[in-house]
Order: sequence, then structure tokens, then C-alpha cells
Amino acid sequence: MARRRCRASSFLPFTRYRTRYTLKQQQLPDYLDPFLNFLLAERRLSRNTVISYRSDLQFFLDRLRQQGVLQPNDVTPDHVREFFLHCHRQHIGSRSNARRLAALRAFFAFLADRRAITDNPVTGINPPKSGISLPKALNRDDVDRLLIVPTRKTPFVLRDYAMLYLLYATGMRVSELVGLPLNGCSLTAGHVRILGKGGKERIVPFGEIAAERLQEYLESGRPALVKKISPYLFLSNRGTAMTRTRFWQIVNALAVSAGIRRSISPHMLRHSFASHLLAGGADLRAVQMMLGHSDIATTQIYTKIDGSRLKTTHRRFHPRG
Repeated sequence: MARRRCRASSFLPFTRYRTRYTLKQQQLPDYLDPFLNFLLAERRLSRNTVISYRSDLQFFLDRLRQQGVLQPNDVTPDHVREFFLHCHRQHIGSRSNARRLAALRAFFAFLADRRAITDNPVTGINPPKSGISLPKALNRDDVDRLLIVPTRKTPFVLRDYAMLYLLYATGMRVSELVGLPLNGCSLTAGHVRILGKGGKERIVPFGEIAAERLQEYLESGRPALVKKISPYLFLSNRGTAMTRTRFWQIVNALAVSAGIRRSISPHMLRHSFASHLLAGGADLRAVQMMLGHSDIATTQIYTKIDGSRLKTTHRRFHPRG
């Protein structure tokens, strides 16, 4: 039987694997699907994370295949080091390589736990050094321009601006926004119930203006987009859930219309939400909870954004700046 090609959908739906299970000796690529199923079923990682791991591991396995390495026990630490040298020559950033190393560590730990390998080739491999890269955020003027609602309010306009307002009001991830269920948003309570990474749930409030945009969309926008019963709040022109890629395209088109000269992404509104809150004196722990960060150090990066602006202001206005 020909081996099935691994795609994002090939490991869904998944089958549960017990914590310890000796896998039959196979070639390295044959272990990829069982590993991805394990991440979904046992580790409870998000599907987006698992898809990223699949891509990273496929890149590594393709490199090994070019070198004629197909058996799990044939992989050595030198192969892993050579792989990251290859990534460096391809100008792949240190943060991406750090994620790839995390994927390799999880993959070979999985093989070791199932006795598919005798020695773990990733043991002792240090992660690539990565400097702190500050998230890109919009300034308040750009946000104000982006959120100006056109006079002609079609169902698509009502949907797009309801999404923009809610994204900036809550700082949720774009994947959380497009996957938001209809019953996940309460206009009376003024909050959204978000299912974030790792299945963690959080409640984030939003203000009156965002509530008005949502009310308009629910009354005059969404009913025109419904083709059949759908559990999702934001619908595409086909009546299905909005995709991240499509919303990214919409945000860029609206930015051009608003006269914003640089390319932006939905994630920049999440960054703007956090940096603007902290610049206004919001409590760091509260912002962490609203963003859904498991580690407060991740949230602290946004304080560095404000600090960089302070330095710019100091250099500009101080007589000896």
C-alpha cells in the first residue's frame, strides 16, 4: 500500500495514543502522523501549532532524505547541527529556528519514549540565539483612521468593522476572532468568552463603541450573510466562517483606504491593544490575562515598545538628548 502523503488534514481526525507505546520500526517519515496525532490527543496543542510543527519537521525530514538518512537510529547530533547551519544559510531567522528545535525535541522525545531510537540526537543541541524583537504596533492616529466607518454600510462593511473594533477592543488573536462562536459574545454583559491556546478559556471585556458595531452587524449584517445555520459569529460571503487569510486581506485593503502607507496585519491590532493599554497605565497582570499569555514575560515585551517611544521623545525634545 502506497504511503499516504502527510497534509494538514491527514492527521485529523486523530486517534489517541497511550503515553508509552512501542511503535513498529519504520522509516522516519512514517512516524510523523502518529507524532502529530499525539500532540493533538495527548498534549492538547492547538491545531495551528501542530500544523507549524508538521511543516518544520517535514523540512527537516526532507533534508535528511537528501542525505540518504531514513532510519531513526541513523540520525546523529551532527545531522541536527548541519540542518541548522543549512537554515542559517537560507537566512531563516533565529526565532523560527528556535521553534524548529522545539519541534525536533518533541519529535525525538516521542520516538525515544516509544523505543524507536536508542539515543536522542537532539540532546545537547542549544537553541539558536534570538534577540528580542519588539512587536509591531500601530500608533493611535493610524488606529483612529483605520476605524472610521464608511457612510455606506453594506453587510460586508458592518462585518469588517465589527471585527476590527472587537479585535482592537479585546486584543484577541485573529484565530480566536474568526473562530468566535455566536454565543461567545455577550452584548448585555459587554464581554467575549474566548477559547485560547491549549483550550484555556478567558473572558475579556469590550467597550460601548465596539458593542455598537457588533449590534449593527448582528441586526443588519449577519442576517444577510447567513446561507444556513452556522455557529460562528463572523461569516464569509458563502455563509461559512471567516478565514484568517481572508481577514488579513480585508485589513490590508481597509488600511490602504484609510491612507495608512505600510502593510499591516490583524496581529498588529492585538499588539496595539496591549501597548496602548500599558502606555495608558494599565496593570501588567490584567493585560496578561486579557491577552491569554501563560508567561508574564511575554506581556512585558510591550513595556519595551513604550520605552522605545520614550527614548525617541527624549532624543527629540531634550536639549542634550
